[in-house]
Amino acid sequence: MNYLILIIGFVLLIKGADFFVDGACFVAKKFRIPSMIVGMTIVAIGTSLPEITISALAAFRGENGMAVGNILGSNILNICIILGIIGVMHAVPVQKDTVNVDIPFLIVLEALLLAECAIGMTLSRIDGVIIGALFVLFVLYMIHQAKKGSAEEVEVKELKIWQMILYLVGGCLAIKFGGDFVVESATAIADQLGMSKNLIGLTVVALGTSLPELVTSVVAARKGNVQLALGNCIGSDIFNILLALSTASIIRPIEITSENIIDCGCLIVITILTLILAKLHKNIERRDAALLLCCYAGYFVYIAMR
Repeated sequence: MNYLILIIGFVLLIKGADFFVDGACFVAKKFRIPSMIVGMTIVAIGTSLPEITISALAAFRGENGMAVGNILGSNILNICIILGIIGVMHAVPVQKDTVNVDIPFLIVLEALLLAECAIGMTLSRIDGVIIGALFVLFVLYMIHQAKKGSAEEVEVKELKIWQMILYLVGGCLAIKFGGDFVVESATAIADQLGMSKNLIGLTVVALGTSLPELVTSVVAARKGNVQLALGNCIGSDIFNILLALSTASIIRPIEITSENIIDCGCLIVITILTLILAKLHKNIERRDAALLLCCYAGYFVYIAMR
């Protein structure tokens, strides 16, 4: 029954995020907010809503291992699995801004997270506020960059007023209950199998919250549309840290374990490796993608055995 509830929770969480984003985008359009800003904020935040919800609820319930494991696991999975699978199917072009700005910024962000976690072995509310402030600065930077270039238009679904309310309210309710179902069932499964909350967050929960990006990316790769694949993976990782972990730690300070420190170190190594591959080959080739997949296989064996 717990496995069924877990699947239902993921479905509610993911579809709820989609409905909420559609409703919020329509509201933004009604207030004549530029499409570029909508894409930089509402749509970007929407992709991290599942991770934000799980980590926030887990922190509120005192499930620190799941709160941190979900984010670290999702970020490692985004780079190694999603980028790895896409790269095996089709060479992934490297955008200049991604390799010169986004990946270095992500590495600095991960190093800051590692330092904050290692000092006192706690992610405090002050740490959460610092990370949240970085989120605001990052969004302002993205908007500035988008204004300089040709920002991609965001398609906004046309809704009636009652539909907009239904999307917003229904989306919020689905996110809330879906998050509850995932946290409760994942905790029960972890107890049943004798797994740590950190491990189930790193694997099962991380995979579930990353499924939309994985499916979307694979479909895009099959159609040959992989131009923004690397940027999307890196952007998702940045938003996961800036939004999900800051929200969770502000709700309740998160106790950090030595396992979390090692996982964060592994994430930094994988991100640095991705930067090196991107700079060396100008594309993420099949051999690079295969290396990333092997890195995840090795990491998975490590976390399963510890």
